[in-house]
Amino acid sequence: MQGIDALLLSVGPDLPWLTGFAAMAMERLSMLVLPAEGRPQLILPAFEADLVHDREAVMDLVPWAETEDPIALVSRSLGAHRAGNLAIGDHTWSRFLVALQAEMPDARWQQASNVISSLRAQKDAAEIEALARAGAGVDRIAAELQTGEIPLIGRSELAIAADIEARILANGHRKVNFCIVASGPNSSSPHHHTGDRVVQSGEPILFDFGGTTAEVDDAPGYCSDTSRMIFTGEPPVEFAEAYSALQAAQEAGVRAATVGTAAELVDSAARTVLTEAGLGQYFTHRLGHGIGVEAHEDPYLVGGNDRPLAAGNAFSVEPGFYIAGKWGARIEDIVVATDEGPRRLNNSSHELAIVEA
Repeated sequence: MQGIDALLLSVGPDLPWLTGFAAMAMERLSMLVLPAEGRPQLILPAFEADLVHDREAVMDLVPWAETEDPIALVSRSLGAHRAGNLAIGDHTWSRFLVALQAEMPDARWQQASNVISSLRAQKDAAEIEALARAGAGVDRIAAELQTGEIPLIGRSELAIAADIEARILANGHRKVNFCIVASGPNSSSPHHHTGDRVVQSGEPILFDFGGTTAEVDDAPGYCSDTSRMIFTGEPPVEFAEAYSALQAAQEAGVRAATVGTAAELVDSAARTVLTEAGLGQYFTHRLGHGIGVEAHEDPYLVGGNDRPLAAGNAFSVEPGFYIAGKWGARIEDIVVATDEGPRRLNNSSHELAIVEA
């Protein structure tokens, strides 16, 4: 375990990914103590012990009563490792980390992501199929937007977003992670905050939405994420040409996402196409992010990341261009690197849909 004596995992995605149990984000500590050798212990409030199902074969439960000190219990469970190399979950509340550091002043600390991120990044077949099901759910909504089933013109961004969010929940997701509806000049902001602006005729709309699927048999939910563009009427030649270059850039990024290719080279493949089309300066973010039980996780497709893609890595490929105060566009698919080549998990049309209503 890279010289680490124990992992300490509390709130965040790592604990449910490993155990199927999600710690509630509150002032009462739940923490998995996972030693390099020996039996793991899950320390949690006594009244939550019944939420952990069929895990006795792989870990011991250590319920604590309201008058007990869970920090002391964590320290005790570590034994001799309380002065060792400890890796703590990246999402752990600072109040717990500070208390643990005070309880164990001789310990050496690092982020648990140094160990666990690479494990989570390489999805197995079941995880890939879970991501595919999540992707199919949002693909259905993208198709409904593209065919005009969801009214746009004359409605506010917020009203449209509410419609999309309801459909995300109806398509196999337990929660909505985000829903960007960016119309007209708002589309020039990559992370526009959906607002009161009313959609007009003759403008682009950028849609970016996703959620987390419902868990099955204590497995964690997996995330969806897609971006598609609509124009309310016939687009100007300038926009249509830029969008065509964007389609080519997205395709180049997907094709480059092969096992063994450095993440930064996948970014470069898409970025080069936009640069050659005169749009490079308007592509202002990385090409993509990993996805799994979190919407954003390793690996990141960005300049400076020379780590090669591995089979099972799942990530977004989402080039865009954003011309301030005018318009913007983005196309996003979730892609998995496989030994047979890149596999798209989003399959709704990439064409610039023209909707008149």
